[in-house]
Amino acid sequence: MEHKKTYYSKELETKAGLLVIEGPIPGEKLAKMEFHGDLKAFRPAPKQLEALVEIADLPEGRIIIARDGNTVVGYVTFLYPDPLERWSEGHMENLLELGAIEVIPKYRGNAVGKHLLKVSMMDDAMEDYIIITTEYYWHWDMKGTGLNVWEYRKMMEKMMSAGGLKWFATDDPEICSHPANCLMVRIGKRVGQESIEQFDRIRFKNRYMY
Repeated sequence: MEHKKTYYSKELETKAGLLVIEGPIPGEKLAKMEFHGDLKAFRPAPKQLEALVEIADLPEGRIIIARDGNTVVGYVTFLYPDPLERWSEGHMENLLELGAIEVIPKYRGNAVGKHLLKVSMMDDAMEDYIIITTEYYWHWDMKGTGLNVWEYRKMMEKMMSAGGLKWFATDDPEICSHPANCLMVRIGKRVGQESIEQFDRIRFKNRYMY
C-alpha cells in the first residue's frame, strides 16, 4: 500500500512555555533539530534521535514532535511492529504500532502527550490503518511521576483515548503476564472487514478465548 503522509501542526500553550506540535517530520529536518537530553527513557538522547531519524525515513514511519523553538521536548512514533513480536506475524501493511511516546519532565502535566496523539490523527491517511500500542508496566516511569501502577495505567488509557485508541482483549502472554499491561487499538474508518478479522486472529491464538 502507498503510505501517504500529510503534515500538520498546532501550537500548545503550557505553564512552561509555548510548544509547537507537528508532524510527520522527515528525517532530514529532524536531524537538524536539537534533541533535549531528558529524552532518555529508551536509550541515551543522541542514540534516540538517531533511531527517530531512521523511523522518520521509513515508508510507513511517522514521527510527531513537540518542540520548544528548535529543541525537541517530546515525540510519538508510528511504524510497523517489531518483527520479533506477534503483531508482525500477519505481515499486515495496514497495521502500525505506536512504538514510543515520551515527553521531558519539564512539560509533563500539560497534556503534551494527548496533543501529540491528536495531531497524529489529524492526517486522514490514519483512517486506512489499524493502530496498536502495547503497554507494559515495566516501561512506565512510576518513579519520575510518583504514580502507582494503576494510576499510571489510568493516565495512559486517558492519554491514548485522545488519539482514539481503546482497550482490546488479547491472549498475548506478555500482556497477560500482569493485569496492568494492556493492548490499545484504533481501527481506521476505511479498514476493511478482512483486515479486522486478520487482526483478530493475531490477537487471539487460543481459539477458546475468542
